[in-house]
Amino acid sequence: MTRLTPKSLRRSVLSIPAINRRALEKSRTLEADGYIVDLEDSVAESRKGEARELVETYYHNHLPQNAEVVLRINGEGPFQEDDLALVRRLGAVTVLVPKVESMEALLKVRTAIGAEPRLWAMVETPLGVLKAGEIAGYANTLGIDCFVVGLNDLVKESRITLEPGRSNVIAWLMQVVLAARAYGLSVLDSVCNDFNDLAAFEAECAMGRTIGFDGKMLIHPAQIEAANRQFSPTDSEIAEAQEIVAAFDAPEAAGLNVINRNGRMIERLHADQARALLLKYALIHSRN
Repeated sequence: MTRLTPKSLRRSVLSIPAINRRALEKSRTLEADGYIVDLEDSVAESRKGEARELVETYYHNHLPQNAEVVLRINGEGPFQEDDLALVRRLGAVTVLVPKVESMEALLKVRTAIGAEPRLWAMVETPLGVLKAGEIAGYANTLGIDCFVVGLNDLVKESRITLEPGRSNVIAWLMQVVLAARAYGLSVLDSVCNDFNDLAAFEAECAMGRTIGFDGKMLIHPAQIEAANRQFSPTDSEIAEAQEIVAAFDAPEAAGLNVINRNGRMIERLHADQARALLLKYALIHSRN
């Protein structure tokens, strides 16, 4: 199971184009739990080299102090080779690999960068969704920490029309969530493209949390506050978790795996879930 630390809270993970110097520097002042510095889709081919130079400066001089920073590299090809050389120069950099469809794609990256950096995997193609469980099974071997759903590419390649509320892709999203949970990975929901429609964004966050996501990939700082709030425990959830933990910690519950709490059957597994929720709350509180 992935160990929670303040830097591995992943409620809000903002994607920043590696070519955008101002956005990179501004990340030090924002409240996102993490940042994806993107060398792939958001950087034109003619500016890949310039973007890598900005990334080196960012990693050496402008990294946020209390947030996770992940570098999204290019897919297989000459741009990826240069990106991997950059990772080797930077050292312990968490790497997000796009369009992962097999263990072999991650193994190639792992072999190139060595044992220390952690890997994240973008699940954004039909084959990637179908193989998510198989890929997650190599989490310990390859040092995979997190899945990130890329719904834009998935919609394009599957040739569907995305319905309001994403109702026609919930099964695919949950397939990725189940694969991640089976092997102790974090899993992030896809971006919401219309950053001006915060109501729609909040609805996506609420739905994503309901089906098991840890947080959401963002494309604009305006989305950070809502994501942090939607993927945080509510006051009522915290109070209930405290009551469940207290009930199982009471002397009369010693040796019991099931107790009766106000006419409701509570199992010890619910106490474990409650403790995990309270740990997350404590980590959020420590960040704030």
